[in-house]
Amino acid sequence: MAADDPATEAFATHRSLLFTVAYQVLGSAVDAEDVVQETWLRWSRVDLDAVRDRRAYLVRIATREALGRLRALGRRKESYVGPWLPEPLLTAPDVAEDVELAESLSLAMLLVLETLGPIERAVFVLRDVFALDYAEIAEAVDRTPAAVRQIAHRARAHVAERRPRGTASPDETRAALAAFQRAVETGDLRDLLDVLAPDVVILSDAGGFKQAVRKPVVGAEKAARLLAARWDVLGARTSTEPVRLNGGPALLLRVDGVLDGIVAMRVEDGLVTGIYLLRNPEKLSRVDRETAVGR
Repeated sequence: MAADDPATEAFATHRSLLFTVAYQVLGSAVDAEDVVQETWLRWSRVDLDAVRDRRAYLVRIATREALGRLRALGRRKESYVGPWLPEPLLTAPDVAEDVELAESLSLAMLLVLETLGPIERAVFVLRDVFALDYAEIAEAVDRTPAAVRQIAHRARAHVAERRPRGTASPDETRAALAAFQRAVETGDLRDLLDVLAPDVVILSDAGGFKQAVRKPVVGAEKAARLLAARWDVLGARTSTEPVRLNGGPALLLRVDGVLDGIVAMRVEDGLVTGIYLLRNPEKLSRVDRETAVGR
C-alpha cells in the first residue's frame, strides 16, 4: 500500500474502526483481522470519485464481510468443544475512558451479543456503539431504513434485558479480581466467596485443547468447589498478572511461568455474577500485545 495514495490514507485512518466493527460483530479477533484485509482488497478497487463518505463506505464493506464470515463462524461454534468465549484483546488504558466503547467490548457484553441474530447484531453494533444513521446501516445490511429502525428497536430491547445490571466501576471489578488473585496466591477462597453472587456462573473455554469444565457451573457453592479443586492441583505453580483486556480489568494466568489463560469477570451491584476462564491457546495470541480499537 502506497502511503501517499488517497485510498491507502483513508483505509489507514479508519483501520482501527473497521477492526472494532468486525470484532464486535464476530467476537473473534482472527476473523476480524481477515475481514479488515478483505475490506482493503475491495476498497482498493473502488472509484473514490464516486464515494461521498469514505468512512461510511468502508464500514459498509467491513459489515458485509463480517456478516458473511459470521455465518461460517456460527457453524464452527456448533461443533465447538465446551462453552465458547470471545477472543480477548489487550487494550490500551485510554480505551476505558470511552465508557460506552469499553462496555461494548467487554466479554460480558460480547456474550450478550451472541444471543442476537446476525443482522440484529450488526444493526445494534452500528447504531448503538458507532452511531451510524439508519440510512447508512440500511446500505450495509441490505435492508430499508424503516426496517433497520425496527430491527434496532428489537435488538436494543433484547440487549437491555440481558446486559449487566448496575454496571460495575473499574475499581469494583479490580477489587473482585484482587480477591481472585489472593485466592490463587494463598489458596484461601474466603475473600472471593464474599464477592460471589448466589447465582454466579463460571464459563470455561479451553476448546478441547486443555482440561476444562465443558458445561457452565452455576451457583456460589459449586463455583467455589471448582476453583478450590483447581488451586489444589495448580495453586503453587500458578501466578497472576493484572492487565486490561477488552477495555476492563482482567488477569493473565501463568502456570510454571508459561501463559495458560485469562480470567475476566462480570460484576453487577458489587457482586461477581460471571467468571470467564479462557484457556484455549488459539484465542490467547492478543493478550500480550495491544490491539488498536476505536470508533
